Amino acid sequence: MEPLKKHTGLVYPLNRSHVDTDQIIPKQFLKRISRQGFGQYLFYNWRFDEKDHPREDFSLNDPKYKGTSILVGGENFGCGSSREHAPWALEDYGFRIIIAPSFADIFYNNCTKNGILPVVLTEEEVQTLMTHAEKGDYHITVDLEKKQVFDHTGFTATFDLAEYPRQMLLNGWDDISVTMTHEDKITTFEKNHIVY
Repeated sequence: MEPLKKHTGLVYPLNRSHVDTDQIIPKQFLKRISRQGFGQYLFYNWRFDEKDHPREDFSLNDPKYKGTSILVGGENFGCGSSREHAPWALEDYGFRIIIAPSFADIFYNNCTKNGILPVVLTEEEVQTLMTHAEKGDYHITVDLEKKQVFDHTGFTATFDLAEYPRQMLLNGWDDISVTMTHEDKITTFEKNHIVY
């Protein structure tokens, strides 16, 4: 995973509450065995019609959000089934950060383990970001080291994140990478305790 210390990106507003994982990545696309390639199916039922043509009435299809990397959503983002494919699809599409007033617990944890920073802000702070982003061409900076979100207008907000997932994101580690930081101790243990 890529380390995530400070990120500035174009904001996409998804002004919907209770966005569930089946809307993020519909079940018919879960047959892939690789973590890559899910981005093309992100929000598929909202982005495309029955003939697989892009819907003009879904904002992510608007060219003004091309290249977006920060999603601002409503409360209880990522609810529903615990499929890890949901953060895979978001990350593969290009999202590095998701900001919402609240997240489903399993989705939140899956994000931190897959290189996406979930940021919890107040409803008022989220609405401020949403209002700016709906106009388009709105960029914000998220600083994980300082745990701050800010923009060029003077908006500033702070957020919290437990230290373990924070260090994983800052260093670009997954669970295996964290284990390998103890490689010398593992090797010593193997030499002293394992008979080949």
